Amino acid sequence: MVSACLIWLLVPERQMLLAEVIMRDGGEQTSDSTLTQNSNEEFVPRWYDMFTNLPGDWARYSKETFRTEHIPAFLGIAALTGVLIATDAKTWDLSRRWRDSSTTVRNVSEFFEYLGDGRPQFGLAGAFALYGFALKDRRAIRTSSQLIEAILACGAVVQVIKHVTGRQSPYVSTVPRGVWDFFPNQIEYHKHVPSYDAFPSGHLATAMTTITVVFENYPEVNWLKPVGYTIIGLIGVSMVNTGIHWYSDYPLGLVLGYSFGVLAAHPTNVLGSGSSVPNDKSISFSPMMTKYGPGISVGFIF
Repeated sequence: MVSACLIWLLVPERQMLLAEVIMRDGGEQTSDSTLTQNSNEEFVPRWYDMFTNLPGDWARYSKETFRTEHIPAFLGIAALTGVLIATDAKTWDLSRRWRDSSTTVRNVSEFFEYLGDGRPQFGLAGAFALYGFALKDRRAIRTSSQLIEAILACGAVVQVIKHVTGRQSPYVSTVPRGVWDFFPNQIEYHKHVPSYDAFPSGHLATAMTTITVVFENYPEVNWLKPVGYTIIGLIGVSMVNTGIHWYSDYPLGLVLGYSFGVLAAHPTNVLGSGSSVPNDKSISFSPMMTKYGPGISVGFIF
C-alpha cells in the first residue's frame, strides 16, 4: 500500500491528469462526485478517493446486499458453508498428508498462500499506477485507485467478521473442524491470532476483489478470467494444505471479495446493476450492546 500511495504522490504527471479530469466543457469544474459525466472509460479518480470512498462503499454494500430478495442467496451461501464445515476435518487431514508427502507440494502451497496475503495485491496496484502515470493511461490509473479502495473496503469487513466468529485455523485446532469462539476476548485474539481468525478467508477475499477490479476494467482481455480464477483456486487449495484455512472459510470470503471488487469498479453502479433503487423491503444489521455482552441487531422493514 505504501509503495502504491507514494507513486500517486510523487509522479509529476498526476497533476496534469487530474487537472484534465477536473476541468471539462470549456473549463467548467465538475461536481464533487468522484466521476465526471464522461463514460466509465474516461474518468480518473482523485488521488484520495481510494480512502474517502470507503464509508460510502460500506454503506452502499449494506444497503444493496441486505434485501429480502437476496435471502435465497444468503441461504445458499450458508448451506454451502455448512456442507463444507461437515467435511472440514477430512479435507484438512487429506491436505495435510498431501503436503507432508511432497516437498514440491509444500513449496508450491507456500508460494500461492503468499499470493493471497495482501502484499502482492498492493504491489499490483502500485504497478498499475506506475504504468498509468508513465504512459498517461487513464484506465491503469483508475484500476490502481480502485484496487486499493476495494482491498481496504473488503478487508475491513472481513476483519470485523473474523473478530466476531473467532474460529481456529486448522494448524492450531484443538478439536475437529476447529473451535468457534464467538465474540472472543480481543486481548486474547491479538495474542493468539491463528486461534481466532480463520473465518472468513481474508486471503481469498483479497485475491478475489483484486482480480474482479481488474476484470471489470479490462473486460476485453479474454485470458484474464481463466488465469485469474485458476490462481484463486490454487490459493484456496494451498491455504488448506498449509493449515491456514478450512474450505468452509471460502464461500463468504469469495462473495465479499467479488462484491466489493465490482462495487469499487463501478462507483455509480452498485454491484454493476445500475443506480440503486429504493426498496420497500429490506434487512439491516447493526452492532448493539446488551447486558449479556456485544451482539448484532437485525431489523426487517416491510
